Amino acid sequence: MLRPERMSRVSVTGTKRFLDDTIEAVHRLNLLHVTDYDGEWDGFEPGDPIAGADEAAERLVTVRALLSILGVDEDRETATTVERDGMEERLETVRAEANRLNDRREDLHEERAALDERVDDMAPLEALGIDLDLLSGYDTLETRVGEADENAVRDALDDSDEIERYETFSSDDAVAAFAVPATNTDDALDGALTGVEFVEVEVPDADGTPDEYLAEIRDRRESLESDIDSIEAAIAELREEHADFLLAAEERLAIDVQRREAPLSFATTKNAFVAEGWVPTERYDDLEDALATAVGNHVAVEELERAAYDGDGRVTDREPTESSGSGGTGGATEAEVAADGGTDTAIGNREPPVVQDNPDAVRPFEVLVRTVSRPLYSEIDPSIVLFLTLPLMFGFMIGDVGYGLVYLVGGYLLLQRFESDGIRAIGAIGLWAGGFTLLFGLAYGEIFGTEFITQYLWEGVFGLHGPPLHKGLMPINEAYANAWLLISVLFGLLHMTIGYLFDFIDNLRESFRTAMLESGSYLILMLGVWVWLMSRTLMGVKPELMFVAFDGQPFALGFAGFSPTVGWAALAVALVVGLGLVFVNEVSHFGGIGIIVGFLEGLLRAAFVNPLSYTRLAAEVLAEVGLAFAVNLLVFGAYQHEGQFHLLFDHGPEYVSSLGGEASLMFGGLMHMGIAGVIFGIALLVVGHLLVLGVGVMSAGLQAVRLEYVEFFNQFYEGGGEQYRPFGYERTHTLEE
Repeated sequence: MLRPERMSRVSVTGTKRFLDDTIEAVHRLNLLHVTDYDGEWDGFEPGDPIAGADEAAERLVTVRALLSILGVDEDRETATTVERDGMEERLETVRAEANRLNDRREDLHEERAALDERVDDMAPLEALGIDLDLLSGYDTLETRVGEADENAVRDALDDSDEIERYETFSSDDAVAAFAVPATNTDDALDGALTGVEFVEVEVPDADGTPDEYLAEIRDRRESLESDIDSIEAAIAELREEHADFLLAAEERLAIDVQRREAPLSFATTKNAFVAEGWVPTERYDDLEDALATAVGNHVAVEELERAAYDGDGRVTDREPTESSGSGGTGGATEAEVAADGGTDTAIGNREPPVVQDNPDAVRPFEVLVRTVSRPLYSEIDPSIVLFLTLPLMFGFMIGDVGYGLVYLVGGYLLLQRFESDGIRAIGAIGLWAGGFTLLFGLAYGEIFGTEFITQYLWEGVFGLHGPPLHKGLMPINEAYANAWLLISVLFGLLHMTIGYLFDFIDNLRESFRTAMLESGSYLILMLGVWVWLMSRTLMGVKPELMFVAFDGQPFALGFAGFSPTVGWAALAVALVVGLGLVFVNEVSHFGGIGIIVGFLEGLLRAAFVNPLSYTRLAAEVLAEVGLAFAVNLLVFGAYQHEGQFHLLFDHGPEYVSSLGGEASLMFGGLMHMGIAGVIFGIALLVVGHLLVLGVGVMSAGLQAVRLEYVEFFNQFYEGGGEQYRPFGYERTHTLEE
C-alpha cells in the first residue's frame, strides 16, 4: 500500500523464426512492459518492423479519419469481428462515399458562410434603401457606399479640388456618396476621402432594392440548409451502417500495428532476438505459462531480478534466477541466441515502471498524487495519507451539514455520470470530503450557517445546552477559536512528522547516517522546539492559549503544558542533536555563505514556518462560518445576546427590544422589509450560499491541497516514476481472434 507493486525484470530470448508467435502471445497477455533497446550491446541492433507494418499504419490513419468525418462515437458499445479478407475493399468503399459527402458538406457550409457574410455586409445598403443598380455602373459619375460620418464625408468633398460637385445620402451610419470629378481623373472620389474613416461596402451587381436582394439571399440560404440537412442525413445513414465495422477495424489495425512494430524495441542479431521488460512479480508465472503454451521450448524466459531500489536507483534486493522459459533455448545455438545471461547489463532503462498498489477507497487520491508526479518505484506512495487527511482537513474547515450534503450529491453525480477516470476520481474525493463536512457539521450543530441542528438535535433530542463543538465565531465561544489555532498546529506537527518518517525510511535503505542527516535532524529539531514551546517555561512571553486550550478553555483534558524539566530537556536535544545534525547536513550540501543561508532556512522552515502554516486551517473555519453567517444576517437579520448571535427566524427586529439592554440588533434583515425585501432576500440567500459553496471548494479545498503538496510532500516526495504500460490492448470493439 505504501510501496508500488513489486516488479520483476524479465528477458524473453529466442530465434527469429518464432518471433511472430512470441509477439502474439505476449501481446495477447497484455502484461509485459517492454523496455526499449538502447543499442549498448555489441553485435545487437534494434529489430525491424514485421512486414506489412507501413500498410497497416496507413490503413489505420484512413480509418481514424473516417471515424472523425462520420462523427462516430468511440464509446459506442459494440464487439464484433473483422476479417482481414475484404476489409480493405470495404474501407475503400466507405472512404469514397464518406469523402464525397464530406466534400459536398464543406462546400455547402462555405457557401452558407459566404451568404451570411453578405447579409452582414448588406446592412448599410438596406439602411439606405437605394436601388442597387443606382449605386454603380456610371461612366462619368463615381459612387462609394460605406459606413462613415456624413458630415466628415461632406467636409472632405468640399475641400477637395478633384471633385466638381457631389451629393450624399445617409441613414444612421450608412453613407452613399455620388461625385463628378473636376477633371477626367480616375478614382478622384477615393482620393478625396483618403483622410476620412470610411468603411466601404461592396455593392452587388444586381437590380432592385436591397430588401429584394436580401430576400433572394435568404431563399438561397434556406435551400442550402435543406441541402445540408440531406447531406447530414446521408452521413448519419452511412455512419449507422458502418460504425461498428469502423470501430472494430480501427481496433484491429491498432493491434496489428502495435504487434508489427514491436521488434523496434528488441535487440536482434541475424538469427535471434532478445526482449526485456517488466512484469508484476506475482504474475511472472503467467508470462512463462503463456509463452510455453504458444511456442513450447523454442523461447527462453528468464526472471532476471525482482527489483527493490534505493533512492539513487541502485538495486538493493536483486534475486537472479535460472533461465526457466520453457526449458532453455530449445536447441538454438549460442550464435543464434545471445543474451546477457542475467548480468547487470540491462537492455535499456533499468528503473521499473510504477503500479500504485492501494485499496479501492484510496485509489481516487492517486490522481492528486499524479498531479504532482507519479511516485518513483523507490519511494513511498503518499496516497494513503491524502486519503486519511485531505477529507479530514476539508470537513474540519467547512463543517456544515447542508454544504456537506451538496458536496455529497455533487460527488455522486460526477462518479455516476462520467466515464473519465479523472472526473470519477474527483467525484469520489468529493464524496469523502462531503461526508467529513457533514460529520463535522453535525458536531458544530450547523446547517447552511444556521443553528437548526443545534436547536432540534443537540438541544431538542439530546437535551444538551449546545453542540459538542463550536467554530468560535461568537464571542462566548472565543476559546474554541483559540483552540483551533493550537490544534491546527498540532495537526501540522503530526502531518509533517509522517512526512519526515517517510523520508527517514527511504534514506535508511542507504544508511542510518543519511537518514539522520536528511530527515531525522529536522524531525528532532521541530519536535524538540515545539515541546519546549508548549512547556511551562518563560510563561510570560508565550500565548496563553497554548496552556488553557486543553485545560478547560474549552477542552477539559487536564493538560496545561509540559513541565519545565521536560521543556528544557526537549530544547537541549533540539539544539544539540537536531540543530547539530542540521548544520552537518547543510555543510555537506552547501559551501561558503551558502552554509549559513541553508542552515538558517532549514532551521526556520522546519521549526517554525511549516508548522505555523497549518494555522490556515483555523482561519478557514472562521472565514467559512463568517461568510455563511453574513449571508444569513443580511437575509434574516440577527441580534447579539449574552455573547451569542441569533438569527431572526421567528421574530422581527422589534423582538430585540423586549430582551432588555443586554441584547443589540445587528441588522433587521431583508425578510422583514416588505415584499421587495423578501424577493431580494430569497435571491440573495440562494446566490450567497452558492458563493459560499464555491468558496469552500476554491479556498478551503485549495488550502488543504496546498498543505499536502507543500508542507507534507516537500519532506520526502520526489516523484518522476514511469507509468506501467504493458504491451497489449484492452479490447472494447473486437472479439478475441
